[in-house]
Amino acid sequence: MERNLLLDGVMGLVVGDALGLPVQFLEREELKKKPVTKMEGNGTFHMPAGTWSDDSSMALAILHSIREKGTFDETDIMEKFVDWYSHGAFTPYGFAFDIGATCGQAICDYARDKDINTCGKTGERANGNGALMRLMPACIHAYQKEKMTEMSEKEAVEWMHKMAALTHNHLRAKQANGIYYFCVKAVLDEAGNLAERLQKGIDAAMAFYRKDVSNYAQLSHYGRLINLESFADLPEQSIKSSGYVVDSLEAAIWCLLTTENFKDALLKAVNLGDDADTVGAITGGLAALYYGYEAIPGEWLEVIVKREEIEALCKD
Repeated sequence: MERNLLLDGVMGLVVGDALGLPVQFLEREELKKKPVTKMEGNGTFHMPAGTWSDDSSMALAILHSIREKGTFDETDIMEKFVDWYSHGAFTPYGFAFDIGATCGQAICDYARDKDINTCGKTGERANGNGALMRLMPACIHAYQKEKMTEMSEKEAVEWMHKMAALTHNHLRAKQANGIYYFCVKAVLDEAGNLAERLQKGIDAAMAFYRKDVSNYAQLSHYGRLINLESFADLPEQSIKSSGYVVDSLEAAIWCLLTTENFKDALLKAVNLGDDADTVGAITGGLAALYYGYEAIPGEWLEVIVKREEIEALCKD
């Protein structure tokens, strides 16, 4: 039976988001005293177990747009972001919460001006993880288009950049999306264990970006990922789990490198604390693409809010 990559990647993202949401913003030392061991409720936002947040909502908005349009449509995606932000579309309970500042500002600017070319923020502070966290449906769509030779690798990466630029229009944030896309492709296409596949993805991403000298300055921020064997050996205290996109991408890859199954990778990710739901979402998407939907603990899936609706969308 052919794998449903959307089901794998999207449910991995949603589960990671929901697992980390109750402990978002908690410090790592606090979590060491009472670590996350299962899907929990209450916590930071006082939500029931299985509740997911903006990470999943924005990913679902992108997925709905791709399903409806059959392609990447930036204007439609932004319209759906507005519907989420203003009217609670694509949310667990009909209202949006946990909205990042950069995403919120970009969406409000778009709602006012209706200009996809100017709504994305461009400053140094536009390097949060809000574009990376929602990327998985776009990655799967571009990957499938590439496999069918309907899109070149260069075009696919350009779309990863455009997906970021809607809110985070800084080259560093765009490169995070590109690197993640290369990791998705390597996890799905390459041989070897997860570490070997991720290394091939990083190698391919670096080779792609090094073709243009204008990428060098921002690419240097991802230098710790060049040698994943050395990176995996870093102690936990060297790994940050903040909302800064470089920290989030590093944390997710480190968790994948230092565990051997989906459950352990996700628990390790969310127990890093700080931006726990987004690190969980970024980790979960890649982990599920490697380990498969079947590797997601059933007791976690059982409590995911609107699970049937999300899975039906992925299977449509």
